[in-house]
Amino acid sequence: MTLISAPRRRLIQGVAAAIALPSSFAALAQAPARQLRIGHQKGPLSILKGRGTLEKRLALLGVTVKWTEFTAGPVQLEALNVGSIDFGDVGEAPPIFAQAAGAPLAYVAATVTRPQSEAVLVPKGSAIKTVAELKGKKIALNKGSNVHYFIVKLFEKHGLSYSDLNLVYLPPADARAAFEKGSVDAWVIWDPFLAAAEKALEARVLADATGVVGNRAYYFSSLDYVAKNADVLAIAIEELNKIDVWGAANKSEYAGELAKLWGLPKPVADLSVGRVGFGTGPITKAILAEQQKIADTFFELKLIPKKINVLEAAGAGIA
Repeated sequence: MTLISAPRRRLIQGVAAAIALPSSFAALAQAPARQLRIGHQKGPLSILKGRGTLEKRLALLGVTVKWTEFTAGPVQLEALNVGSIDFGDVGEAPPIFAQAAGAPLAYVAATVTRPQSEAVLVPKGSAIKTVAELKGKKIALNKGSNVHYFIVKLFEKHGLSYSDLNLVYLPPADARAAFEKGSVDAWVIWDPFLAAAEKALEARVLADATGVVGNRAYYFSSLDYVAKNADVLAIAIEELNKIDVWGAANKSEYAGELAKLWGLPKPVADLSVGRVGFGTGPITKAILAEQQKIADTFFELKLIPKKINVLEAAGAGIA
């Protein structure tokens, strides 16, 4: 057996390392794959998913897209908090609860106000004719959702207090079942669940949010994702606004597309789309001031554990 001297061994090792350098450099130079994990409810994001236009645009940046559907905003934000999604759509109230719970929330865009898209429903044969008659009655709603703030302000507008509310916290599907069985006296809900109950159950709208709250929708991300992927989020918002612009001019087609994606009859989608406001834009100080009022109200009612500063969630800067 031929023995290799120590100097020669070091020389061979050096040559081998040099040969391996190009592939090592290539591995280092290759950027890690990026992904946009989207949590969505029944709405514009459903259309964006169905069309696949976002995937095509982001593919040019080497970004893949993953979709997960949720029944309501609070569970979406729970998913954000545990790092399961990067982007989603939500109503006014859920971000307040999320920020108070320490979620790394960042507001990235907002829709125009849509007050007719949430309402208090009563059964078609209900004797309840006014909001004042809801005092002490069992009212179903999804805790921490946009309708939670709506019912608080609706009672306040009609001279009632939060202590006059008898709330039954149920997610939409369970709330509808309770409403049908007569286990609750009223249901506070948003579209398209609202429209579906009006059409299928002949439920009666006692009051919507007109003149009470704005009912904007928000698109959110995490502060960390915004800091690292502002380009990705900008493209997502651009694509959503394109759908808004098209939908405003083509409401019947927009409703038809939603009906197929939701698996709901077109008349339900038509009713829902007919009262929605179209338009998605940047987060402004005025919009966050609206959110601050919600946060302060929830703190005063002890619905959140601490006072929060909504401006801390303005991750992408504000106009």
